[in-house]
Amino acid sequence: MPSSSDAAMATFIRGLPKAELHIHLEGTLEPEMVFALAARHGVGLRYPSVDALRRAYAFHDLQSFLDVYYAGADVLRDEDDFRSMTAGYLRRAHADGVVHAEIFFDPQMHTRRGVAFETVIRGIGSALAAAQAEFGITTRLILCFLRHLPAADAMRTLEEALPYRDAICAVGLDSSEMGNPPSRFAEVFRRARDEGWLAVAHAGEEGPPEYIREALDMLHVARIDHGVRCEADDALCRRLAAEGVPLTVCPLSNVKLGVFARLQDHNLKRLLDRGLRITINSDDPAYFGGYIAENFSATQRALGLTRGDVVQLARNSIAASFLPESAKLAWLARIDAYAAAH
Repeated sequence: MPSSSDAAMATFIRGLPKAELHIHLEGTLEPEMVFALAARHGVGLRYPSVDALRRAYAFHDLQSFLDVYYAGADVLRDEDDFRSMTAGYLRRAHADGVVHAEIFFDPQMHTRRGVAFETVIRGIGSALAAAQAEFGITTRLILCFLRHLPAADAMRTLEEALPYRDAICAVGLDSSEMGNPPSRFAEVFRRARDEGWLAVAHAGEEGPPEYIREALDMLHVARIDHGVRCEADDALCRRLAAEGVPLTVCPLSNVKLGVFARLQDHNLKRLLDRGLRITINSDDPAYFGGYIAENFSATQRALGLTRGDVVQLARNSIAASFLPESAKLAWLARIDAYAAAH
């Protein structure tokens, strides 16, 4: 049972203004919504109940998760489905103290099933606008390329996205990491940068530190998503700290997928103490058992993070975001004011 001090820290964390920078929209599709959308569209599911589907979320590595993840997304068919999924995430994020979210979406997952790119982007966009009006939460969209597919597929997706360039802030790279190095997508990312988009990439979750270097030097990314394998390369850690490259770390995800056996073994605190710009995020929370506040609270308990560490992680999330500098300064001041008042 959590102690009173744990409960007080959890309350402090939930109210602390923060940004979420590593959240896969399709990874917020809760089992209840999967069943509701399946019933609406007449989609057959392999699982007889919500509980049976939730029990299937026992993964041993990234690929075992992706197999279930891609199957679940098949229920997303029309604009209202994407709106509902996005709205559900943003309600939870707001309740967890998220004031700004930079959200990944995987259009290839849907266009390969015959869902139009416009359907995806319009559904998501309507929910983003509604959440800003209702909660004041600001957002950015990051189009991710699926790295297990050929780079030519990613280039076609980039071209499909061009008519919606104003709705998209950056491009990213996700899906199966092992055997799919960032270097395969150098030309796609060069084209995206030429079109005015920023870049991020998943690297160093299951893959080696060299993938992190490739993402930095060949894709010219502004952030590394995950990046926890950097600890195996001391020179790389020194570079990340010196250059202030943010790592969007997802602690509960890392444990769920076997990157670390236990949360107590996670290297987040060690990396933070080495001066790396670490942020905490929830990755695919419907599958990994916790949205951002739970990731903060569970990590704080497991690693003995101080109140100062927690505040620093929140500050890092704002500093590492793609918000304009004026907005960053305003939110950093509000974080400091909140910490002083609580």
